[in-house]
Amino acid sequence: MRILVIEDNRDILANVLDYLQLKGYGVDCAQDGLSGLHLAATEHYDLIVLDIMLPGIDGYQLCRRLREDARRDTPIIMLTARDTLDDRLLGLNAGADDYLVKPFALSELVARIEAVLRRSQGNRKRQLQVGDLRYDLDTLQITRAGQPLRLNPIGLKLLALLMQRSPAVVRREALEEALWGDDSPDSDSLRSHVHQLRQVLDKPFDKPLLHTIHGVGFRLAELSDAG
Repeated sequence: MRILVIEDNRDILANVLDYLQLKGYGVDCAQDGLSGLHLAATEHYDLIVLDIMLPGIDGYQLCRRLREDARRDTPIIMLTARDTLDDRLLGLNAGADDYLVKPFALSELVARIEAVLRRSQGNRKRQLQVGDLRYDLDTLQITRAGQPLRLNPIGLKLLALLMQRSPAVVRREALEEALWGDDSPDSDSLRSHVHQLRQVLDKPFDKPLLHTIHGVGFRLAELSDAG
């Protein structure tokens, strides 16, 4: 799942970005309205978290232009310190799907994201795909080139994290935090799980998908994307 966060407050942006990444979402960000509109109109996102008070163009204008000019129906959750009924109606009438008043708990933001995604997707299957690798998040079934693959629970979570961020590089520290939180085991544990994942994903096939970026982390991508 890819989420675009458009927020000009750097502290809020950093907190939201870190929290969503720890929850397994791929996240891009913009700090002004025009940059956010460009990303929202040209890239694919499953959901947009949109602040209202932005430099350039505000969230209301951005939302309208995205709906009317770009013809994008990407779900939008608006963030604002304005909490009057008129403000909420203005946001919803501009095309927002939900409205969250600052200050907010990060856990509530994620709960609202999940609720909006459920509504927007309906019965559509939640599937990740990188090349010929497919992962159905609802059934936990994984196939590559049509062949079923089996992974342990840590392997399943690790694969989801890498596929959701593909083709970006995911830092070792981010993976360890997402997998184990503050109870991260010794430094060899992640390497061991990546090795097991590589044995399942790549060893039986001609084209590797899982790549080590030495000193940084790992990326899951087709060979042409991995350079």
